[in-house]
Amino acid sequence: MASRIFCSTGDSALSDVVARSVARIKNRSIDIFHENTGETPDSQGLVDNKCAHRVDLDLENAYYGVPFRSVAARKDRRSTGIAVLPEGGPLNFMIHMQDVMAKPMPDFREGSIVKGRILEVRPREVLVDVGYKSEGVIPLTEFDDVEALEVGDEVDVLLERLENDEGMVVLSKEKAAYRQNWNKIVGVFQGDGLIKGKVKSVVKGGLMVNIGVEAFLPASQIDVVPPKDLQQFVGNTYDFKIVKLNDDRKNVVLSRREVIEQERSEKRQKFMEGVNVGDRVAGTVKNITDFGAFIDLDGMDGLLHVTDMTWGRLGHPSELLKVGQQLEVVVLDLNKEKERVSLGLKQTQKNPWDQIEERFPAGQRIKGKITNLVPYGAFVEIEEGVEGLIHVSELSWTKRIMRPSDILSVGQEVEAVVLGVNKEEQKISLGLRQLETNPWDEIEKKFTIGSRVKGKIRNMTAYGAFVELEEGIDGMIHVSDLSWTRKINHPSEVFKKGDEIEAVVIDIDKVNQRISLGIKQLTEDPWKTIDEKYKIGDLVNGKVTKLASFGAFVQLQDDIDGLVHISQLSEDHVAKVKDVLKVGQEVEARVIKVDKLERRIGLSIKAANYTEEQLRKEAEALDILRPGEDMVGLEKAFAAAEQEEYRPGDSKKEEKESKESKRESKKESKKK
Repeated sequence: MASRIFCSTGDSALSDVVARSVARIKNRSIDIFHENTGETPDSQGLVDNKCAHRVDLDLENAYYGVPFRSVAARKDRRSTGIAVLPEGGPLNFMIHMQDVMAKPMPDFREGSIVKGRILEVRPREVLVDVGYKSEGVIPLTEFDDVEALEVGDEVDVLLERLENDEGMVVLSKEKAAYRQNWNKIVGVFQGDGLIKGKVKSVVKGGLMVNIGVEAFLPASQIDVVPPKDLQQFVGNTYDFKIVKLNDDRKNVVLSRREVIEQERSEKRQKFMEGVNVGDRVAGTVKNITDFGAFIDLDGMDGLLHVTDMTWGRLGHPSELLKVGQQLEVVVLDLNKEKERVSLGLKQTQKNPWDQIEERFPAGQRIKGKITNLVPYGAFVEIEEGVEGLIHVSELSWTKRIMRPSDILSVGQEVEAVVLGVNKEEQKISLGLRQLETNPWDEIEKKFTIGSRVKGKIRNMTAYGAFVELEEGIDGMIHVSDLSWTRKINHPSEVFKKGDEIEAVVIDIDKVNQRISLGIKQLTEDPWKTIDEKYKIGDLVNGKVTKLASFGAFVQLQDDIDGLVHISQLSEDHVAKVKDVLKVGQEVEARVIKVDKLERRIGLSIKAANYTEEQLRKEAEALDILRPGEDMVGLEKAFAAAEQEEYRPGDSKKEEKESKESKRESKKESKKK
């Protein structure tokens, strides 16, 4: 009967197991006793319902699948080796076996995942029954929540081996979970979906994430901007996208960046569709740069330029904003193609430059605070968002202030006068010196033209010397006003810085605040009476002061120089002036030309012994020579002398002198 029942299940392997168990039952001696009468069972092996049947078993799992009344009864069976038959006896047992075999049975193959039931939780392991002929033991470390384990709980386990050396089934919960998770991961990867995972630790180049199996998250894929501190992510759970999967090596590479970018792309598209220019939006300061700040508008980044942060002066965006700060800003511009948004913060406030000209007219006195000092001036905040500039030239009427920081400091409260307002360029010019009377308005009362003044040489330049007449009032002596007779190239030839001098006021320019002084005006111009002192034909003595290629200059009385042309040095031909004269040499010469208007005197050494007729002819010859060719005209000669100074060894000048000597020789021969 048992054979017929089990063969009807259609599972030959399982039927063999049950058939062998039944055969062992038939071959054993069954002890049937009655509590009162001690009668034996009938020929069919059946007993009264009042009887308790006990069967001595050699193997534990002979009645697999038969429901016992309690777990305690099953434990008792394992410990005593005695099976308590279900109520109803062997017949009822067979019926139960038939019902059990009609249900799907586990696939006991190595490497398969089966369901097991916890029989006992031990200090280091858990005893699990999978329905095979023996139980399996799983290390307690394979369970996540040990405290929640209870006897009777079902768990999925991997059947690694059907029997080890001790006759036990080798099971693994961890490997079963790994295989199940891997199958799930493969499905997510193929479906291009997302998977949750918890960051376990920081490793070289990124993070290790638990998504059921260990996966690697490169640092470049953690966020849109790679973070510097990876430790902040440990212990957190995120959604990830699987970007690479190796089924053979069981390697998984994740990306959180792609998830964030996808979310941000969707948010950007939604933002661009729902926002217009002029709308006010809320955002968070994401990043600060020198030129502005990037504002996170819930996935859409907008640029808040430094010029649109405040109506006032701002040196750096970090002075007003900080990362993480919440802001309400105005959309100034939208570029849907490039997905760019320009934002403004100052536009959320009223423009303080409206009606600025009415509120601060020119000439009005204002008070403000110094906000910044630069080499060219000082910025003054006269109200919130409005600044004016005091130029360095407007700090004082008389003091020479090179840097505003010499008299002002940041944060200082000052009073100033409005000089001008430019609403379009948002500029206000202020003046500090206008608070006082301009001393140049009464300068003509202090200094009159022609009056003598005293002062100290404060500074010298190539064109003149500056004399401090009083604090803040300077006069300038031009180099041409240093001497009537001498050619002075630099005032340092006459003065040195700090010298006390006397001069004459020769001009006053009140508009440009300039006073012109002169030193030579202290004495009478000697050229006014030059024709009384020197007449043509007079013999004079002097000292050679300068040599030129065309002649020599001789200093006469009253520092007046006369020119001896090279043709007037000797009756003989002279190729080079230096061959005849030396600087400092005393010479005697005759005056052959006096030009009071041009302030020139022509001398001749060779004419020292000429008669009056010879002098007249020599003077005429001197006048008719072309200055551009022969350099003998007095006016051109003196002008050339100012530019050319003889220097021994100068080959170019020697060559020029040689050419001029040849020209002079030809002209002399023509005269003769």
